Amino acid sequence: MASLPSTPDGAKASPYAWYVLSLLLLVYILNFVDRQIVAILADDIKHDLGLRDQDIGFLYGTAFGVFYALFGIPLGRLADSWHRVRLMTAGLALWSSMTALSGFARSGLVLGLARIGVGIGEATASPAAYSLISDWFPKRLRATALALYSSGIYLGGGLSLFIGAMIVQRWNHAFPGGGPLGLVGWQAAFLAVGVPGLLVAAWVFTLREPPRGLSEGLATPAHPAPFLAFSEELLTIVPPFTLIGAARLGPAALARNLAVLALVAGVVALLVALGEPIPQWAAVGIGVYAVYSWATALKRRDPATYALILGTPAFLCVVLAYGLNTFLAYAMAGFAPSFLRRSFDILPEQLGVLGFWIGAPVALAGFLGVTLAGRVADALRARSPVGRIHVILFGCLAPLLPMALLFTADSLAFALWMLPLAQFLICGALAAAAATTQDLVLPRMRGTATAAFFIGTTLIGLSLGPYTAGRIATLTGNLATGVLALFASVPVALVAIIGAYRLLPAAEASKLNRARAAGEAV
Repeated sequence: MASLPSTPDGAKASPYAWYVLSLLLLVYILNFVDRQIVAILADDIKHDLGLRDQDIGFLYGTAFGVFYALFGIPLGRLADSWHRVRLMTAGLALWSSMTALSGFARSGLVLGLARIGVGIGEATASPAAYSLISDWFPKRLRATALALYSSGIYLGGGLSLFIGAMIVQRWNHAFPGGGPLGLVGWQAAFLAVGVPGLLVAAWVFTLREPPRGLSEGLATPAHPAPFLAFSEELLTIVPPFTLIGAARLGPAALARNLAVLALVAGVVALLVALGEPIPQWAAVGIGVYAVYSWATALKRRDPATYALILGTPAFLCVVLAYGLNTFLAYAMAGFAPSFLRRSFDILPEQLGVLGFWIGAPVALAGFLGVTLAGRVADALRARSPVGRIHVILFGCLAPLLPMALLFTADSLAFALWMLPLAQFLICGALAAAAATTQDLVLPRMRGTATAAFFIGTTLIGLSLGPYTAGRIATLTGNLATGVLALFASVPVALVAIIGAYRLLPAAEASKLNRARAAGEAV
């Protein structure tokens, strides 16, 4: 591995780095507008398509999340070997198109397929963006820069509530029986937020690609065949091609792969026999089996990357801890608007006002929470190798009380105070967790590390949180019960945080030696 001029630890980021970060933030805002808009449209979609809360949880979380996680791994690998700007451009164009096409859905099946497309497209964003940010910004500013980028989650999520509510209210008022092409308000909202992303994709295409490893002074040579490597990665994670990938590793590997497939299929069949819906658990089963297939192949093909990611318990503890943070966060985000609409009898003509009073405070609270937590995480990291873990712990415990008060509120005004407070407190763990995982790997591994990090967010958090809340709500008839029941996950998160606290210093200090022991030329 060649050397670049090293970036001094006290160096400032260039003006162009801040420009890149600003545009990447805009992309991430669009990412979450397109992802989260289902939350404010949920009751209208339920009514028109004849769905239940558990179906909304599936559409909001699982249909999107499983395929986001599944394709995030090969696309993360592509981000490590190909032009990251072009990858993000293509992904933005894809997910914006699929969001717009969601507006033509006439059934839950069609909407689910479109959500899968949104998930695949959005899987390009964070692996490419995390890698770009880590090259443009010196290590001491990395958590701050990633926190600013991550604020797009909350800005986009908040904007989606306001924009979606206003479009639905005004469209349905203007076209009570359906507008052009028979589209109703929620369908028009999907079109309105999807189309602008195509214009931003053209803007993203103009960004410069930095030398990989710029911030550390470790030049990474260009990959000779990035798309061949991407295709090989697909064989390891997209069923049924995973069987081909396993067969290439030998009869024993194929036998183990088939055994895991049979085990996963058996668990899914048992859940279905117990009354669980097939789409939810088939999708989760596909995700679990695909990740196992990928991990097995990665261990053979790139042992150094495997050693620093899946072979590092500290990395896995951080992923689990943050995944359980999102288990609560996505359930709250997915169902808070519906809870408020139902609990306080919000009329259709009041939806736009509700969207504003939910969306604007939530966006501001999320932005402040994640950016302030990023600065605190960097300051604590400067004092101690485990400094950022304290921020993850805070994000696990602090939001529990305002969440409980939100979903038991007996007045709309009080609930509207609790929602942004809970958002402010729950979002701070993201930048600390993301920066911690980036510090545990080498520059060429950052895209793959980001994809692995988001497996926790999706398979644990997004794929299971909203669905579990919706399923419990469907069974009990109470949406608040569905969300608050998820507090049972907190003790598991605390165990993972303690594990990360104890294991992190040695893992970070030994990463170069462990990479060399696994065959890395560094």
